[in-house]
Amino acid sequence: MKTLRALRSFPLTVRLLLLNQFGIDVGFYLLIPYLATHLTADLGLSATLTGTVLGVRTLSQQGLFVLGGTAADRLGAHRVIPFGCALRTIGFALFALGDGIVTVFAASVLSGLAGALFYPAVRSYLAQQARDRQAEAFSLLNVCATAGGMIGLLLGSVFCLIDFRVCALSAAAVFAVLTVAQLFSLPVHRVRPTGKTVLLDWREALRHRGFLAFALTMMGMAALENQLYLLFTMGVRRASGWDGSITLLFLSGALAQLMLQLRVTRLTRSRGDAGRWIAPGLALMGLGFLPPVLVSGTGPAGGTSDAVLRTVPLAVGALLMCLGVMITQPSAMELVTRYAADGMTGTYFGLFYVLSGTAAAACNTGVGWVMDLGERTGRTWLPWTCFAALGLLSSCAVAWIHRHRALPVDPAAAYA
Repeated sequence: MKTLRALRSFPLTVRLLLLNQFGIDVGFYLLIPYLATHLTADLGLSATLTGTVLGVRTLSQQGLFVLGGTAADRLGAHRVIPFGCALRTIGFALFALGDGIVTVFAASVLSGLAGALFYPAVRSYLAQQARDRQAEAFSLLNVCATAGGMIGLLLGSVFCLIDFRVCALSAAAVFAVLTVAQLFSLPVHRVRPTGKTVLLDWREALRHRGFLAFALTMMGMAALENQLYLLFTMGVRRASGWDGSITLLFLSGALAQLMLQLRVTRLTRSRGDAGRWIAPGLALMGLGFLPPVLVSGTGPAGGTSDAVLRTVPLAVGALLMCLGVMITQPSAMELVTRYAADGMTGTYFGLFYVLSGTAAAACNTGVGWVMDLGERTGRTWLPWTCFAALGLLSSCAVAWIHRHRALPVDPAAAYA
């Protein structure tokens, strides 16, 4: 009820953006959590090649975010968002229509490019409309995304019993509906041009040393969160021997986020500014990779009870990851808007995701190689401990920046 009251307290444009995010995640989770299994089990790709395909999607999305962010700054988010959804409609349909490696890579690129357009546009538009309630708005964005993800997961788990292509075509249909709805419902996003060329805007952002330092230290957040779709997905399937365990894993994290996200944001903000909580959140995300080590080297499950017991450490790890994301993500998004110059919020969001997306794509490819290496050498714990170390390293880096007062403070608090 508190979440619904908070949602109704925002202007209509914010509510439409949150509803849009709900639909985006319904379509996304209809397909993406089951993609790794489809690539390995149905198409017979190796873990390394599967990681590369997923990495290409991530790199195409987050690596090109700056294009979508700049487009939102100059053309208006109300134009960029539906165009991105149209591209994802095509990309997801390709996953259903072709099994060749070229088609799979083309689908990954289009799906990622689509996200590069609408993700920074949504966040830039939301930050503009939420004004002094940005942290709460970004928290509600996570809640709506999670609710959409839960529905997508449930539908995907049912459709996968029929065929993976049903999942892919259903996801494409969701984005087709979103494309049409956004064209007629999203209010005009008024832009304030900087008066400079795109290249000069990019150069200005790239010369912002404080922002670059923050973005580089936050690369770990995207890399860690992205492993829910690869390392955790493949790990829980291997430990339990049951494809349905993937759905249960995501649902447990989604339920936790629905119940706790807004409370966590309000609790942390009542005890300090946004910059104070990012380092603890990253550390918690890293710690989430340690419980799965307990079952990483076990053989096939010996029955239903054994499969459930083996799923528990992975579920605990996923919950720790989700809690870390709840703490970290809204604060990180708010800090990006504080760094941004007037009329360049989308560009700064885009550049932030370019850096984090590059790291996530590299880790996706690398983790597949590490998983293959761990299998060959019997060190199945290796990828889990590597990501635990990455989370702790990222946490220490952000804590160092915060200790040296290099993170921007809330302007209202600064003049209070």
